[in-house]
Parts: sequence; structure tokens; C-alpha cells
Amino acid sequence: MAGTNLAGPEADALELGVVLRALADEHRRAVMTELAADRTDSERGCSSFDLPISKQTQTHHFRVLREAGLIDEIDYGNRKGVRLRRKDVEGRFPGLLALLEAEHRDVG
Repeated sequence: MAGTNLAGPEADALELGVVLRALADEHRRAVMTELAADRTDSERGCSSFDLPISKQTQTHHFRVLREAGLIDEIDYGNRKGVRLRRKDVEGRFPGLLALLEAEHRDVG
């Protein structure tokens, strides 16, 4: 079943302040460090992240990441998938994903 891509901002409209506010939260940053460390950039289910928060709160965090332009969210009706917008983020903020990947290695 094909999903509907829930669109975030265009790559050239990504704003540093919005991105930094999105990354300021420890749960959102944990999602981003995992995605940055996974070089396959494959789609993952929202429930595949080990977040100690309610499903409703997870939904909020994924929406913030999407609206910041860091991830694509794909809605399948009864579930959602997420994918890192690596090319867009690297193009707009070179080195940011390397920092997140390094944080993942340090914590993991």
C-alpha cells in the first residue's frame, strides 16, 4: 500500500533556528542521532525508536521534526514511517548530521 508523504518545507526554506529548536529536545535528538548513524537512509516505523514516551507524545515529536524539515513522514493510514532528509539537511547545514552521528556513537 502506497503512503502519503506529509510534506515539510522545501530544502532551501530550512531555517537554522527551527532546526536547532527541534534538536534541543532530547527525544527528538535521539531520533535524529539514530537516523544520522544509519547510512542506508531506509524508511523506519515510528515505533522502531526506543522512546520512553507515550504514542501521542511521539506523534508530536515526529511532527516537529517533519515541520523543521529534518525528516519525511509517510502516512499509511494505520501507521507512519519516517525517513531522514539527508541530502536536504546536508546541503543546507553541512556537518550537522556528522555531529549527530558522532553523538550517537558516544552514547551508544
